Amino acid sequence: MSKFFINRPIVAIVVSLLTVIIGAITIVSLPVSQFPDIAPPEVQIVANYVGADAQTVEQSVATPIEQQMSGVDNMNYM
Repeated sequence: MSKFFINRPIVAIVVSLLTVIIGAITIVSLPVSQFPDIAPPEVQIVANYVGADAQTVEQSVATPIEQQMSGVDNMNYM
């Protein structure tokens, strides 16, 4: 089989070009919903409260953020 393509390089070029063109057409027409999930989306929140102790930061910063984030759809964990 390889001898056929070695003796006829134009056929090999045409076959490889057809493969590339068909691949390009199919990758453009592939719907986004068919793409695999690489990594789940991630959000990181950093809050500074200078001069406050841990309990004050928890009550005035962390708890309100957690309450607002609890309504997010499809959230796995917090």
